[in-house]
Amino acid sequence: MFDLTGQTAVVTGAATGIGEAIARRLARAGASVAIADINPEGAAEVAATIEGAFPLQVDITDSASVKRAFEEVLGRFPKLDILVNNAGIGGKAAPLWEQTEEDWQRIIAINMTGVFNTCKAVIQHMRENRYGRIVNIASIAGKEGNPNMTGYSATKAGVIGFTKSLAKEVATDGICVNAVAPAVVQTKILDQLTPQQVDYMTQRIPMRRTGKPEEIAAVVHFLSSSDCSFVTGQCYDASGGRATY
Repeated sequence: MFDLTGQTAVVTGAATGIGEAIARRLARAGASVAIADINPEGAAEVAATIEGAFPLQVDITDSASVKRAFEEVLGRFPKLDILVNNAGIGGKAAPLWEQTEEDWQRIIAINMTGVFNTCKAVIQHMRENRYGRIVNIASIAGKEGNPNMTGYSATKAGVIGFTKSLAKEVATDGICVNAVAPAVVQTKILDQLTPQQVDYMTQRIPMRRTGKPEEIAAVVHFLSSSDCSFVTGQCYDASGGRATY
């Protein structure tokens, strides 16, 4: 089930955390996986520990960098089947009146424009092949809004809306586009937040715990597979019961 043998995947932000867990899961299922990250050393270290993986340096905020990166992938393989947009930041943890325009622009560039750039770079290729799977990592914050995280909540809401719109545009092209909305997951991104913010989010999870990167990867695996053939435009919660809509 969910076999990915012979398929090629790009996972952004895969040098750590949820992205790394997703890359490992897809590789175990048989995919050749690009460990795409702005940190070339981190990408190389992770790729060296995963059979069938290779590092791919990319700055998702720069369309030219994205174009070069995907050309490199297609130089290695005849097609690109799976794109997982995982790269993102939590941004500055502060109320709106303590945020700067630079804080706002940075989180939009990474969390929103990055998704636009990567999808734009692969969508015509997938349309020509009449097959593709795109999975965008959103957040429960994009549905409910977390205090002191206006930029993060807004951009993740944007990812959900973008996903639904793109899914409808390519629904007859053999391409399925979905999102996953985790609640708080135990990764290094929590280092950007205060203990009070982490506690706020955890206390609203009925399971009363943070998620694990591997639990998010399991959902992404299905959405990346050919078994996901009649599911598109959806936002799958992986929230321990926090959100049920």
